[in-house]
Amino acid sequence: MGTLQVVATPIGNLEDVTVRALRVLREAEHLYAEDTRRVRTLLQRYDISARPISLYSENEEGRIAEITAKLERDERVVVVSDAGTPLISDPGARVVSAVVRDGHEVEGIPGPSAVLTALSVCGLRTHPFTFVGFLPRKAGPRTRLLEVYAQRAETVVIFESPNRLGSTLASLVEVFGGERPACVARELTKLHEEIARGDLATLSRRFSQTVRGEITIVVEGAESTREASVHRILEEQEVEERIRELIDQGKRPREVAAQLSVLSELPRREIYARAVAMRESLGGKGKSIS
Repeated sequence: MGTLQVVATPIGNLEDVTVRALRVLREAEHLYAEDTRRVRTLLQRYDISARPISLYSENEEGRIAEITAKLERDERVVVVSDAGTPLISDPGARVVSAVVRDGHEVEGIPGPSAVLTALSVCGLRTHPFTFVGFLPRKAGPRTRLLEVYAQRAETVVIFESPNRLGSTLASLVEVFGGERPACVARELTKLHEEIARGDLATLSRRFSQTVRGEITIVVEGAESTREASVHRILEEQEVEERIRELIDQGKRPREVAAQLSVLSELPRREIYARAVAMRESLGGKGKSIS
């Protein structure tokens, strides 16, 4: 059985490639990439003769059979990202799942990551953190997704298009509050790298106009939730008490579940159900059940 190798590539500076990654790329018999033009830049820099094959969201399903067939013949198959670690907001997850189901091995060749690079330079608390990738383009779905994380302890990492940076920061101010510490990392490891730190309101004003480059946003987790989670996990009886307190404060069951799920071993859906029941028993405070 063959082994699929998943190789991380530089996110900007072409010197940020590992010796191991270069060896694997040179040995590859079949090299798959989302944007073959971008990968060729790396290959040419290091005089690697591999000819990349396209692997993007629209053709990924169709590539599965040919990739697994090559692995059956024990041929060297490599998947790379255009920039950074593969499968982080890139195609390839369906290929990897299919390869694993067929009994083949998958080997990761670690390297650059915009997520980890941004976390390392943001100057914020970074543990725990959660990565949400690109947010929905429409304002409504974007706001609803952000509401899920607004009161959580985890620092949030977001990828964003330069054209939508301003609107996304405005949404973050609306949902997280303007005083929340954050960082906008633009063009990481590239010539015009910019690391902007400050509260969300300041960053929203600074980036209200369209900018250039690839963007990673880091937003620190909620202070009160984080401090509570650092000390200990709540006991089940304490969860009931906290649910009652939050419902009394007018919090919606969805907000209660988001806040307490990081402080308890109970699943979020169970906390939500308990919050709904508690709210009904207390007379249904507020207008919305969610």
